[in-house]
Amino acid sequence: MADLSPAQRHKARILAERAAAEAQPGGVTHGSAYELMLYKLANDRRTLSNIQSVARKIEVKMTLLPEYQDWIDGVLAKGNGGQDDVFTALLVWHIDCGEYARAVEMARYAVAHKLTLPDQYQRDIPTVLLDEFAGAYANGKLAENPAVAVDILTAVQQLTEHCDAPDQARAKLLKANACAMVAVLDQAGTELLAASQRPQAEAAHALMERALALYPGVGVKQTMDRLRTRILKTVPN
Repeated sequence: MADLSPAQRHKARILAERAAAEAQPGGVTHGSAYELMLYKLANDRRTLSNIQSVARKIEVKMTLLPEYQDWIDGVLAKGNGGQDDVFTALLVWHIDCGEYARAVEMARYAVAHKLTLPDQYQRDIPTVLLDEFAGAYANGKLAENPAVAVDILTAVQQLTEHCDAPDQARAKLLKANACAMVAVLDQAGTELLAASQRPQAEAAHALMERALALYPGVGVKQTMDRLRTRILKTVPN
């Protein structure tokens, strides 16, 4: 679908919008356009299953994602919240591929409508969001830009705040967000905090305190102690 003409892309989006609009909350998406997308997703999964390298799988997913964007746009534009296994599977793919802003956009819709992941996934969507975004900061490219990471992680934190999820998963997300906030502070190149930086430092410390209360093994104690010392030594502007 990546090489479709503008007219074909427009038609693809209209079909997606129609299928999404016809699926009611609590129901499921159906219709020939949806069946075609399910078939395509199944074929793409078979291709991925034959690849052993995780890095290579991500590379292939990145080449495939553009082929699904018309469908995603249609769901976001006109969807009423019907279950859509294509949409929810692609939400995970976007996180895998580092397309974090798009993933958050999709996650808002999925969480708002209480969508579920396809059967092969063992976790629910809120838990996946907490786990995968925390991992994206700890082990992925989300940490490359701490300021962007704070925006993304704060959005995920707020999005999942009301959702039932394992304490350990939530603690790891809180830790990731706190560490991203500290990384922003560290970009100043000095341990000393200006008065204008203190609110963010205190917010980061509060997140770590909450993470520690949820999961004592989260691993934030030393960072908390160091940050508390920095806060107490805050210099005036």
